[in-house]
Amino acid sequence: MTEADSNPVAQEITEMAKRLRLPHLRRNFFDLALTAKAQRWDPIELIRVLLETEITGRNAATLSLRRSAANLPGSRTLAGFDHSVSSIPTHVVNALATMEWVRRKENLVLCGPPGTGKSFLAEALASEGIEAGMRVAWYRPETITQMMVTAKLTDTVPGTLGKLKRLDLIVIDDVGILPIDQDASEALYRVIETAYEVTSVVVTSNFALSSFDQILTSPSLATALVDRLAHHAHIIETSGESIRLAQALAGKGVMPLQP
Repeated sequence: MTEADSNPVAQEITEMAKRLRLPHLRRNFFDLALTAKAQRWDPIELIRVLLETEITGRNAATLSLRRSAANLPGSRTLAGFDHSVSSIPTHVVNALATMEWVRRKENLVLCGPPGTGKSFLAEALASEGIEAGMRVAWYRPETITQMMVTAKLTDTVPGTLGKLKRLDLIVIDDVGILPIDQDASEALYRVIETAYEVTSVVVTSNFALSSFDQILTSPSLATALVDRLAHHAHIIETSGESIRLAQALAGKGVMPLQP
């Protein structure tokens, strides 16, 4: 049994903190009270620190929930973005990192060959958005298709699209890397249409926007999708050889094989 467990006043405070739903204060108040006594804090300072502890804990919990809900594929951040091997100018990356374009409901389209940093930058910006308190969701075309097909079957299309409108940023990664059938084409269009001028969208693709009529089943659908996506969009075309392949050939990312 700890000292806090045997202290009746501490137990009373614990119960009150439970009723007031102050979990972070409840877990830390006794240790902070001992620190305050040892360091002769002013009572007002102790109250300030207790409230700050609760706020910090809640912010961390909210951030964790938003990161989990976003379903990012990895843990890539702008801190790990290698400007020296990217064809995207550093000043462009820095401007995107402010996330002001998301606050203006603008889109970002990253097109270019495989391995040129499109998905890395998309995930890093999504992570930056989460840190800034934004609601973010990461999708691939196949997951969007599954989501919309399920919504049709369960008659929940309005609710599903309504949830997308409440997001700040939607990322759709690798459009066109797998074949896109009619269901997928329609699902992509519905998401882009729903987000238009309401929610920012990031799209990465090996295809330029002018070639989307080759990967969607209907040229008219492709035209309508591109029209909405490109309006208010920053369009960046990456170039160069695959960074992943270059790193692999240089032996980076693996432990050397011993003779």
